[in-house]
Amino acid sequence: MTVKEITNIIEDFAPLNYAEDFDNVGLLIGDATAEVTGVLATLDTLENVVDEAIEKNCNLILSFHPIIFSGLKKITGRNYVERVVLKAIKNDIAIYSMHTALDNSNKGVNAKICEVLGLTNTKILIPQKGTIKKLTTYAPKNEAELLKEALFIAGAGTIGNYSNCSFTTNGLGSFKPNTNANPTIGKIGETKTEEETQINVTFEKAKETAILKALFKNHSYEEVAYEITTLENTNQNIGMGMVGELENALNEVDFLQEVKNKMNVDCIRHSNLLNKKIKKVAVLGGSGSFAINAAKAVGADIFITADLKYHQFYEAENKLILADIGHFETEQFTKNLLVEILTKKIPNFAISLSESITNPIKYF
Repeated sequence: MTVKEITNIIEDFAPLNYAEDFDNVGLLIGDATAEVTGVLATLDTLENVVDEAIEKNCNLILSFHPIIFSGLKKITGRNYVERVVLKAIKNDIAIYSMHTALDNSNKGVNAKICEVLGLTNTKILIPQKGTIKKLTTYAPKNEAELLKEALFIAGAGTIGNYSNCSFTTNGLGSFKPNTNANPTIGKIGETKTEEETQINVTFEKAKETAILKALFKNHSYEEVAYEITTLENTNQNIGMGMVGELENALNEVDFLQEVKNKMNVDCIRHSNLLNKKIKKVAVLGGSGSFAINAAKAVGADIFITADLKYHQFYEAENKLILADIGHFETEQFTKNLLVEILTKKIPNFAISLSESITNPIKYF
C-alpha cells in the first residue's frame, strides 16, 4: 500500500477539512506515492520515535501532534523540530498528522476518553459550525429520482440519524443552446422549455467532492446548473469535546481516584470540591480552557481537560469541578485509537504502537 492509501483510511475516519483553521494537518514529510513498509502510530514525533520507526522498518509515522506547526525558514538541526525533519528525510520516513481533525471527530480523541472512563449517552460538547452545506440543482423531471439516488449514495441527504433526505419542487426551466453547445435535449439556436425538478439536499462538507462528482456523472445535461450554500446549522456529529454520563453517580473523591486509575494520572489539579455526586462528565483532550463555559452550560458536574491557568480555575464559580489531568494524559490513548482504526481496515498490514515515551512533563 502507498502512503496515500493508508492516510485515506484515516481521513475517512477523521476528514482533514474538519481540522481547525490554525492547525497544520496532513502529510508533513514524505512522498504520498511511496510504498509503505510499516506504520508506526504515536502521539508525538520526536527523534526517539523516528529511531523506533527505523528499528521497526516503518517508513510511515502517524502522529497525532504535528511536528511542523509553524513555518520553517531553515532546516539546520538547531532544534528538536529541525532534527526530526532531517532524520525523517534522511531515512525516507513519511510523517502524517491529523491533530484537530481527530479532535473534532465524534469517534476521535474525546470519544476515546469517554470510553476509558466508561461514560454513556455521549454527545459533542461544542458542535462545529460551517460544516453543513446544501446543494440545489435542477434536472429533467423524469430523471430526478435517479439523480437523487446517486447523490444519496455519494453521501448527500444525511441529517443526524436520518438519510435520503431531500426537498423537491417541480417547475419549468428554459435554455437556448448556442452554436458551440452539444445539447442532450433541445436544438441549437432555439429556446427550449423543459419540465424540471429542483432538488435540494444537505451534506457534510467533507463529502462535497464526492457529491459533485456524482452530480456531474449522473446528470444528462451538458451544462449542469447548481449552487452550494453553507448553512448556519451546527453539526451534532463534529466538534470539540464530549459530554456523557456515569452509569452510577459517584462522590467526588471516588470519581477523581477513578480518573487517576483509568487515565494513568500521577496527580490532578482541580477547583473546589462541591460536596455533591458526579454524574454528568464533560471531557476535552488537550488544552480545553475555552470550553469551560460550554461545560457549565450543559450542566456537567465535572470538566476534565488540561493546561488550565491559575485564574481559569476561578471560572468554575462553584457550578462544577474543573480537573486538569495533564495534556499528555488526556491524549495518551490516541495512538491506540489510530492502531484500532487501521487494524480494522487492513488487519494483515504491519502496524505498530509506538513504545517511545514522549511526555515532556515529569512529576516529582
